[in-house]
Amino acid sequence: MSKAKKTGNFLVWAILLLLIVGLGGFGVTNFGGTVQRIGKVGDTPITVDEYARELQQQIRAAEQQIGSQIPLAQAQAMGIVDRARRRVVTSAALDNEVSRLGISVGDATVKEQVLSYSAFQGADGAFDRETYSYVLQQNGMSEAEFEEQIRTETARTMLEGAIVTGVQMPDVYGDVLYEFIAARRSYALVELTENDLQAAIGQPGKAEIETIYAENTERFTAPETKQITYAWMTPDMLLPTVEVDEAALRDLYQQRIDEYVTPERRLVERLVYPSREEAVAAKERLDAGDATFKDLVAERGLTLDDVDLGDVSREDLGAAADAVFAMEAPGVIGPVETEFGPALIRMNAVLAAQETTLKDVRDELKAELAADRARRLINQRMSAIKDKLAAGATLEQLAQETDMALGQIDYFDGQDQGIAGYEAFRAAAAEAALGDFPEIVELEDGGIFALRVDEVIPPRKKPLDAVRDEVVALWQQQETMRQLENQAQAIKTRLDSGTPLDALTEPVERVRAVTRSGVTPAGLSQTVFDLAEGETAVVTQNGSVFVVQVTAHLPPEAGNTTTARLRTTLQDQAAQGVAQDMFGYFAQAMLERAGMTLNENAINAVHAQIP
Repeated sequence: MSKAKKTGNFLVWAILLLLIVGLGGFGVTNFGGTVQRIGKVGDTPITVDEYARELQQQIRAAEQQIGSQIPLAQAQAMGIVDRARRRVVTSAALDNEVSRLGISVGDATVKEQVLSYSAFQGADGAFDRETYSYVLQQNGMSEAEFEEQIRTETARTMLEGAIVTGVQMPDVYGDVLYEFIAARRSYALVELTENDLQAAIGQPGKAEIETIYAENTERFTAPETKQITYAWMTPDMLLPTVEVDEAALRDLYQQRIDEYVTPERRLVERLVYPSREEAVAAKERLDAGDATFKDLVAERGLTLDDVDLGDVSREDLGAAADAVFAMEAPGVIGPVETEFGPALIRMNAVLAAQETTLKDVRDELKAELAADRARRLINQRMSAIKDKLAAGATLEQLAQETDMALGQIDYFDGQDQGIAGYEAFRAAAAEAALGDFPEIVELEDGGIFALRVDEVIPPRKKPLDAVRDEVVALWQQQETMRQLENQAQAIKTRLDSGTPLDALTEPVERVRAVTRSGVTPAGLSQTVFDLAEGETAVVTQNGSVFVVQVTAHLPPEAGNTTTARLRTTLQDQAAQGVAQDMFGYFAQAMLERAGMTLNENAINAVHAQIP
């Protein structure tokens, strides 16, 4: 079969699969009521049902990827809706061009595809007409409509195949990429760190301090700061006043009794046999040492995972419970009658019963009940506090008249101390402005707060005296790197003048025959592959200074099948990209030539029926 034909068949079946999935998931019965289409390209309509199916398929595909439902608003934000619209418009443009060119397929081709499609096959694997009619009827489609759909999709695929099939990239393209990725280098490396300094870094003078301070304005500038007064109440604040009823403690303990009281359990594996005779024979072989339990499991075509029941209680074992729980040590018993038939049972371990008393967990449960009670108290008081704010009460008055506490904070972007440790407070503080009316906002732990911006202090440069230690540290850091770079340049000069690597007093690391991905540290890769053989360079990275000398340029490793396959993969991927671009340009040209109209009201009607 030719490559072109294989590509065409694949596309046909892919389209048919999507069609059936769409039919099964959405239904095709006049989705839009009296409105039959959302628009057209040339003379080819885009039906409401086609758009609805495509949109639902795109949403479902995205839901499978992220593992949760996607409402329409989120689908629009994610670009899913636009993508579905583009796909149906492109399909209509192709169909319109197919019609203009007179491309069609015969009845024999349609019949072949219908007969071979698995959705329409019976239990014997052959085409079943009743199944065929039933599946289509369930989805509101007649045989004629479906077969015409196949005819259209196949003709469209033929046109697509004529555009994208046979696109190849020249060999030189693959050669260049392959050489870039698989080429190798050998190099030598000298790393200098703070420990290699020839002299200790001292203290900067007044002039150096003033220069560093002046040259790093942004670093020593305080951000915009809001001076905020707030009143807040959290469950922890109320805990000292909350009483916990003893009956409530006992009730909560009983609700969680399965967590605190666990019966004796056993680690068990169960191997079931068709008859008692076979089970007896297997046990005899096991007792005689002619087979292990694992051997017996394998003979049944199973694995140990297949027969593993995990840790089980008496209730889990049914009729076999007494026999298994009578065992005092690990071993194999049987045959034992089970609901699945006679079985050999291997018990691997005894898990003793455990009991955690109410006394053991009293403090834990009491704290939990108290916190829950405190949250409910705050929720009950919230309405009255809101009413006080609405009546004109200040935050100071709230603190006097309620259990709320008053506080102040200088808030700026990045502040996370105190109440700013709550995300809800940071969000509210970032949005708040001078003159805003305080509002009650809930915290993540069930607390509440209200805030007021008293003053906004614009960004300002911090006084030198306040950041002197930071300025000194920055100067020392920069001076360290300057001295290391001078030492590195001295090493480079010696190497460039002909001094061999072995004559260096500094430790030299030699790396041989690595590709770009094998260079370490990774930040040196570009330098290593840019240098000529024998050339050196100084590179500063992450607090270290490196002297690099390339000792050999090497071709891709001969006989390496992995990199050889990489060349073919890269060339094929590039060809696919070019083919996709060609198809995109072709579809756009068809669309511009044929013209397009869309009915936004019809599109909105489809959207309205999608949750």
